[in-house]
Amino acid sequence: METPLTQNVHPVAAPPDRGAYERAGGYQALRKALREMTPESVVEEVKGANLRGRGGAGFPTGLKWSLVPKDAPHPRYVVCNADEMEPGTFKDRVIMEGDPHELVEGVILCGYATGADAAYIFLRGEYKLAAQRVAQAIAEAYEGHYLGRNILGSGYGLDLYLHTSAGRYMCGEETGMLNALEGKRANPRAKPPYPPVVGLFGKPTTINNVETLSNVPHIVNHGAEWFRKLSRSKDGGTKIYGVSGKVKRPGWWELPMGTTVREILEEHAGGMREGLRFRGLLPGGASTDFLTEQHLDVPMDFTEVQKAGSRMGTGTMIVMDDRTCPVGMVWNLTHFFAQESCGWCTPCWSGLAWAERILKAMEEGKGQPGDLERLEFQTKFWAPGQTFCALAPGAAEPLQSALKYFRDDFERHIRDHGCPWADGGAG
Repeated sequence: METPLTQNVHPVAAPPDRGAYERAGGYQALRKALREMTPESVVEEVKGANLRGRGGAGFPTGLKWSLVPKDAPHPRYVVCNADEMEPGTFKDRVIMEGDPHELVEGVILCGYATGADAAYIFLRGEYKLAAQRVAQAIAEAYEGHYLGRNILGSGYGLDLYLHTSAGRYMCGEETGMLNALEGKRANPRAKPPYPPVVGLFGKPTTINNVETLSNVPHIVNHGAEWFRKLSRSKDGGTKIYGVSGKVKRPGWWELPMGTTVREILEEHAGGMREGLRFRGLLPGGASTDFLTEQHLDVPMDFTEVQKAGSRMGTGTMIVMDDRTCPVGMVWNLTHFFAQESCGWCTPCWSGLAWAERILKAMEEGKGQPGDLERLEFQTKFWAPGQTFCALAPGAAEPLQSALKYFRDDFERHIRDHGCPWADGGAG
């Protein structure tokens, strides 16, 4: 099984420096693109690979690149979203700490394909080690003439900057991130206009996730057909899947796109710990709907997980066992989302806080008849199209699906005036 994304990642050793990365084939894709391909042909190769964005939404990457108008003004920008603050998610950190030159090369290729003049890596502030290693890789790339003016004598130039976030979940929303880069409060922007037309500093901007961009050198090196064949589904390539929770071997694995939930959970994560039973999981970080035992054979790709009623999101599962209270788990997540709301729109800042108070009261034995109906009412007002960005719609997903699959647990909290798991028992 090929693992192009993590082939240079070692669990203990330091990441490859520029020399080691080059010896492993690094920067050959950039040389190939600059010498043998036009920007348009790079875009077409990425389109043909069926690479979909790995940040959560799954938007086709090549299509996104093609949305920058050919006659768009300069300067143009590339922004890499490395603000990995989705609870339960750690896949981008694997790449940045383990093979940062792979990301740098992907950013440069994106810049070449979209005609960008400058690029930014917007990094989660808490990722201190990743910051050190990415900064070192950028410096080494400049030394190797892979960045700056007239890269490798091609006539194309790109400057790359590392920007560390001040630390808000909202900074991961692409337009909130653009505002933060401009030194403003990280509020979402109204769309349209969209970033490929009016983005950073009002100029055309292409925004992609770390894992997305890190796939690009391999696509350029080996071709779109090779990339598609790595997958078990229509979505091309491999995927870094992760599992957290009370499993025997929590961690991450690079596997073919479309690997089933069951294989990831049982074969790679080792199944549940002794004495515990599986109840459900969030398949792609905190802002996705629960899947349960009936969904274990669902392929983990963007299309099939959506058919099952959830989203693949980041592909990093949070597993819930039969000794964990669903109400308490959802309360914890709702508290996080309420705390991280930027306050830009009322359904989000007011509604999330209201829902968090209801869930807290239920956990403390103060739940009231009608609470579940109030929570369901709230999730309707967080639906897509009701808010400026995806924070509240994402926050609705674990809550609305928990009410669907674990409703008896919620009702029991109200009926018995307390949490059955409060004493550590299964209830």
